[in-house]
Amino acid sequence: MSGFAYTNLFAKSVPAPAVRFAGYPKYNFIGGHNDPTLIPVEGLIEAATSALRKEGPKLAMYTASQGNQGHLGLREFVKSKAKLRGIDCATDDILILAGSGQGIDLINAVLLEPGDTVILEEFSYGGAITKLKREGQKIVCAPLDEDGIKIDALANILKDLKGKGVTPKYIYTIPTIQNPTGSIMPLERRQQLLKVAIEYGVPIFEDECYADLIWGGTKAPPAIYSLDRDHVVHIGSFSKTLSPALRLGYAIADWNFMSRMIACRSDSGCGALEQMVVAEYFSQNFGEHVDELSETLKEKLDTMVEALEREFGTAVEPWVPKGGIFLWMKLPDEVDIMQLVKPAADAGIALNPGPEWAIDGSDCKSRLRLCFALTSKREIREGVAALAKVCYEQTGIPAQSGNVRR
Repeated sequence: MSGFAYTNLFAKSVPAPAVRFAGYPKYNFIGGHNDPTLIPVEGLIEAATSALRKEGPKLAMYTASQGNQGHLGLREFVKSKAKLRGIDCATDDILILAGSGQGIDLINAVLLEPGDTVILEEFSYGGAITKLKREGQKIVCAPLDEDGIKIDALANILKDLKGKGVTPKYIYTIPTIQNPTGSIMPLERRQQLLKVAIEYGVPIFEDECYADLIWGGTKAPPAIYSLDRDHVVHIGSFSKTLSPALRLGYAIADWNFMSRMIACRSDSGCGALEQMVVAEYFSQNFGEHVDELSETLKEKLDTMVEALEREFGTAVEPWVPKGGIFLWMKLPDEVDIMQLVKPAADAGIALNPGPEWAIDGSDCKSRLRLCFALTSKREIREGVAALAKVCYEQTGIPAQSGNVRR
């Protein structure tokens, strides 16, 4: 061995090393995984066969000769699906992405430089928060209530920033099944948000990757993009409705903005075969598939809420969502969820601690997010019971539990 060390050459900005993958835990309540029993394997096989027979020779060319905005058939499907969110757009307004996460990266690349200011909801997608902090942006948090961003508070924030000569580069919001709170912003609140943003000259970055998964007869208001396409950039995803492993999402924006997003891409476009298959399958099965998935997810949510009430009693305060794949909750203030992460992992439980989903983690130390999509109902019940046991052993909370003897 020469003793040569790459670490001596690493860039100063290189992040900490990734953790080597060692398999998933028994009770996996993290991330954006989905129900493995509802992956339409046979339908995807048929769709792949059909797509390859019709378009297989196009795979000889980059982007399957479809251009740099993505597969036309998939963009046509997104166009039709967007109408469900009130969006009237053309296929040329759509950019296919390697998941909605790439949309966040590209929008940041177009708009942000280190030291810029952005506004996020006080609780928000952990990946978006991490990206901004890593790149040196200044994040200002907008308070939330059960209907999303509090408009009066946002207006005061924007007024204060303007007084300091600062114009935020965007307001990032997840208005439909907010991540992690699960709220749905009413139409009037969306209109107020847009009005305030326009008044202060700040664009809205709308993330709707969970908007297709809503249940209980709830109908979400139209997307903010549908109210004013000039001041809003919209992203969505197929990860939650079909498969996170396919890594497909999309952005909807005017050409002036989208052309810069395309210019910022460092890849050669998303995998063409995946786009062909999703376009073929969803163009015929989207409504039926999403209805079945939503029904199953609602049953799993009910199972998780019942398990939490049984195991934690009044020691837990859940924010029950009207859709999506996760449940946001709060334990008593004396519980520091970060101190439970390792003991829970040792017990085979993976969870998302609240501070990782908050702009100011110190205000969120007793909160956590549990994803209920991947695990079975039995695993949900067992996992919640195991979590209650860990919590009691570490904190004395909850004092009693239905299944765990103290």
